[in-house]
Amino acid sequence: MVSADQVVRVWNNEGVATLEIDHPPVNSLSAEVVNELTGLLQKMEDDPQVRTVIITGSGEKAFVAGANIKEFPDWIGKGEEVAEEKSKWLQHPFDLLDQLSKPTIAAINGLALGGGCELALACDLRIAEEHAQIGLPEITLGLFPGAGGTQRLPRLVGEGKAKELMFTGEPVSAREALRIGLVNIVVPQGEALKKAQELAEKISRYSLPALSLMKKAITEGRNESLERGLAVEAKYFGKVFQTEDVKEGVSAFIEKRRPTFTHQ
Repeated sequence: MVSADQVVRVWNNEGVATLEIDHPPVNSLSAEVVNELTGLLQKMEDDPQVRTVIITGSGEKAFVAGANIKEFPDWIGKGEEVAEEKSKWLQHPFDLLDQLSKPTIAAINGLALGGGCELALACDLRIAEEHAQIGLPEITLGLFPGAGGTQRLPRLVGEGKAKELMFTGEPVSAREALRIGLVNIVVPQGEALKKAQELAEKISRYSLPALSLMKKAITEGRNESLERGLAVEAKYFGKVFQTEDVKEGVSAFIEKRRPTFTHQ
């Protein structure tokens, strides 16, 4: 069912929730988009009918082409606290996306620049159409990424490559993004959402508790030492063995049948 939200449309199909940013001409991250996205992601976390989330943009030109630059003059020269709070405000929905207990996929159907790139970085997986351009051009405006880019991009592609992309402001093609590990899959133009839905449907057939605990183990362990990370893994491995789904999964394997997970 499609919502009546003005700039972010959402529908759920068999556990796969799709959030489409619909803010022509380039789906910029206006205040309205940021606020609606925040509210919807909070609902996604608590909705038992949602097992996987897809983020995409409307149209064929842009996934999300960045923040609404026309709002920036109101942030200039008003003291450090004003811009700092705006950064935290922009970071908030992306943090919700990053920390969502359900797998998330960005279907990048065009330009993903600035805040659009940062939005994609907050997802677990990224599928880009072959004509997409992805980058963080903030330096060309005399500033730098403030919605998570300086932190998430180095963790994904390495510090050296991340600095190159941010210092030059030059976007990369979908194929180059695939080569450096910025995206997972490249598809022909017009097929990102279809591929994301296929992948989400496959993931959604598995145990949601197992997926959620695995995501927690990865997220919590990524900035720890190997020793500490292994302890985090063991902690959540212990928790997954207390779920109904692990009983079903193991029984199904032994009985040579397909499991039927409860996702609880």
